[in-house]
Amino acid sequence: MTSPVITCLNDWLQTRLSDEHRQWLDDQLNKILAANSDRALHITLGLIPRKFGRADLNLTTAELNQAASARANWAPTHWTVDTAARIYILSHLAARDSAKFGDTITDLCRNADLAEAIALYSGLALYPQTDTIDKQIGEGLRTNMRAVFEAIAHHNPYPAEHFDENRWNHMVLKALFIDSTLAPIQGLDDRANAELATILCDYAHERWAAGRVVTPELWRCVGPFATGAMLDDLQRVSESEVPQEKHAALLALSTCPEPRAADILNKHPEIKSAIADGRITWNALD
Repeated sequence: MTSPVITCLNDWLQTRLSDEHRQWLDDQLNKILAANSDRALHITLGLIPRKFGRADLNLTTAELNQAASARANWAPTHWTVDTAARIYILSHLAARDSAKFGDTITDLCRNADLAEAIALYSGLALYPQTDTIDKQIGEGLRTNMRAVFEAIAHHNPYPAEHFDENRWNHMVLKALFIDSTLAPIQGLDDRANAELATILCDYAHERWAAGRVVTPELWRCVGPFATGAMLDDLQRVSESEVPQEKHAALLALSTCPEPRAADILNKHPEIKSAIADGRITWNALD
């Protein structure tokens, strides 16, 4: 029985590939499934972008709904055609032999170029969950290549669903270290925690001491747990002349249960009203 994920990928590729390219992909898949080695797999994954190009997949609203129905929180909004084709091949392999699949992914990541690594990690939430794959995810998070890190951290339900608190916190902090953004991280608000808030405030103080800018969205993970010195930090940022910084601090304070947070917020009635009305949000800081 074909999995809902494979059905999605098949449907999307059917409408985006020519008949010739679609036949080539099916022929290659049959070769891979019949082979006793991974040579055909490596060759096919390498040829896919040359055959199909790297155009954006540009999924429709209906197709994104199809994805969400096939796999909860699956949001391939930034996938390309070659990524979808590669994951289509890999999904068939995972369905055939989930026990071996972790070793296959590890081998592919070891030899992947940048674009292929992005594709491999983008499919994490669709793979069978094994210790081998989890270990490979750790390798991906340690990389200095931001695009590979973001393939794991952004628009991907795997971290929110599987990372423990320590691993989650380190991922969020690393996103800031490499100048990545936090908003595309799924579960960012749900997985916020007091330890992370402390870590991020310490990071902000290090940046300030070095005369460096602190990204406004850092405060998103601080607000619900702010107390004491953290509220001092948020009050400081709320007085910034930079609108994005001011708005971020006040957004954070709007989620804080401490009475002092409400007192600070009340000093900015126009912004408080805009936050309440949804005119100022984390996804639209201006």
